[in-house]
Amino acid sequence: MSLGLPGHLAPHSESRAFARASHVIALVCLVSAELLLGSLQEARVGTILWPSMIALLPIFAALWLVERYRSWFFSVTYLIVGAASMYWFVLAGTSQFPGEATTDSYALTLPKIALIMVGGSGLGAWRVIGWSTLGLFAGEGATVLAAMQTGAAIVPDLPALAVYAIAAALLSLIGINRARVQRAKPSLQLAARDEHLSDIRHRIEVRAAAMLHDTVLNHLAAVASSPDGELRTDLRARIGRDLEVLVGEEWLVEPESEMDATNRAAWASSRLYRALDDARDLGLDVALTGDLTAFARLDATRQSAVALAVKQCLVNVIKHAGTDRAEVVIYGADSEVSVMIIDGGKGFSERETSVDRLGLRQSVRKRIETVGGTVQVWSTPGTGTSILIRLPTTDASTDASTGPETAS
Repeated sequence: MSLGLPGHLAPHSESRAFARASHVIALVCLVSAELLLGSLQEARVGTILWPSMIALLPIFAALWLVERYRSWFFSVTYLIVGAASMYWFVLAGTSQFPGEATTDSYALTLPKIALIMVGGSGLGAWRVIGWSTLGLFAGEGATVLAAMQTGAAIVPDLPALAVYAIAAALLSLIGINRARVQRAKPSLQLAARDEHLSDIRHRIEVRAAAMLHDTVLNHLAAVASSPDGELRTDLRARIGRDLEVLVGEEWLVEPESEMDATNRAAWASSRLYRALDDARDLGLDVALTGDLTAFARLDATRQSAVALAVKQCLVNVIKHAGTDRAEVVIYGADSEVSVMIIDGGKGFSERETSVDRLGLRQSVRKRIETVGGTVQVWSTPGTGTSILIRLPTTDASTDASTGPETAS
């Protein structure tokens, strides 16, 4: 149920869409309850229902907060405020209809559904069901408590239970589907890795064939055209050098981008170069590949930001990944420079990272976003982590930094 989104974005996008829909349903229910009370007030002139209408107003405010911030604190606040408002709402409303009011009336069901819809605040499907269950208990508990004081008939609210059951069933299907997708991720990643290795093997085979053609066949032709007797000294030396190249592994290495003396000096004095050296000093084996000259296309502020962000990523590898190897790849396009940090460590789930671990959120993501860049993270427990940092080479309006930053 990824809706065609990348695997690392699908859960967050689905949860946010469900949360938005849940909060819209809650808002519609609250507005409908207010309109229903207003119509009853008009129909029964002797009743006093405006206290019940006022009782629902705090739920509107709590709903706005939980939609705006979507945190457990505001979800708890929504339940507490909603339960108190529901108690006041039922107490003031049922007291106006002695002998007639029941706890399953339509006017009382609507605010209960609004409380059930707090479940949209959760990110995981099972957490959402838990929040919805708390909302159901809060609404029913406040209703029963108020009805016991006013003498209203306590009847099971079947419509509210039906809404809860439908929401729980839908979320259970989402949770089961997500678990299936998570189980399939390692297989997909292994398949992608195998495909990548197959492509590497193919390139090596092509290069090996070309190398053999350039050396063996040429040497055979040279030997065939040589006069009888001992090979010339220069020909023997050339064959010896080519054999050393074939036996060695230098020809397997991708050629690095050419750097003149100026660019090499600029790279050696860059903050990113020093960040990689610092990580190596801490015991991490860092492999550097790509177009090193592309880094010089960033302005000083962005160079500083990406250097500090990469350093934090490498520190995270040392502290949390359970591996002593990492790779940093630099490459540039027409209007941006990208830096990717790859490790084959334990991996993690970013949304489940504890709130006290601010390295990725503040020292990487926020730092890069501040200078107009973006950060993408691909990680699955047990399969390693890849972090892609992309920065524009032109001035951006979001570049608000005015000086070098300090590492956090």
